[in-house]
Amino acid sequence: MSEFVLEQQNETATAIQKPKEMIRRLVWRMAIATLILMAIGSATRVMNAGLACPDWPLCYGELVPAKQMNLQVFLEWFHRLDASLIGVSAIALCGLSWWHRRALPSWLPWAGTFALFLIVFQGILGGLTVTELLRFDIVTAHLGTALLFFTTLLIIGIALTPYQGTGNVGKLPWVGLTAAIFVYAQSLLGALVGSRWALHQCFGGSQLCDVMYTHIFGLVPPTVATLAVVLISWRTPALHPALRRLANMSGVLLVLQLVLGVATFRLHLQVEPLTVSHQAVGATLLGSLVAFTVLALRDWAENREIEAKI
Repeated sequence: MSEFVLEQQNETATAIQKPKEMIRRLVWRMAIATLILMAIGSATRVMNAGLACPDWPLCYGELVPAKQMNLQVFLEWFHRLDASLIGVSAIALCGLSWWHRRALPSWLPWAGTFALFLIVFQGILGGLTVTELLRFDIVTAHLGTALLFFTTLLIIGIALTPYQGTGNVGKLPWVGLTAAIFVYAQSLLGALVGSRWALHQCFGGSQLCDVMYTHIFGLVPPTVATLAVVLISWRTPALHPALRRLANMSGVLLVLQLVLGVATFRLHLQVEPLTVSHQAVGATLLGSLVAFTVLALRDWAENREIEAKI
């Protein structure tokens, strides 16, 4: 009898874990696709391909503009294709979250709905970037929403990942959260510099230099906060290896981002791969800090629960 009950319990546990694992894998695939999408969007901007397809949502009135296809048209068309696939995936994420809601954490369906809202809003902004002829505020909001969608996916994925904390995180969750917020704000400033071509205008005619210098001096808060994450992690005994790896990764990405930023500045945005890499590494740095923060918060929350029971 006991063996039968144990078998039933195992089957029930497997039935509960299956939807969670399925959604977790979907979310990670979407996060990777979103990171690629942002890199393609950056390449589209630096290659002056933002208006290569003059209409929206089609391109020259076709799904595949074969006759007009060149590098610029391909970049804009492929950017839209990748965004459409992510949009379909977001619909699937939302639908699966609600369909399997009894076997999932109560917050997950609402998180899936929020992700779907963001991607719909992102699609609207994408259309406006074309119809409004790359207006800088819309372009900046377009990237800001993409980063918010990316971090939402990461939060869902990390929250669904099996993890057993050590209870030694201290103030690291709040330091990580601060660093992530600073990096996100700096990314928006970078998008503003790019969408207004502030670097070119400052060097060419001493215009918009205030925008460019705001971005340059804005490096200080995220740099200090990220270094604080790394240093405090090194000095924290018995820290979970996953947290230590994420902290080290953030430090490496920060150094790489600073090097790319200096090179991009010195070369006046003339080397397109550098500019694209600069944005991609910035998004990856934000992602590593978000992952670190979510894991650290889980560690902190689990420790609080244990202390409350004692």
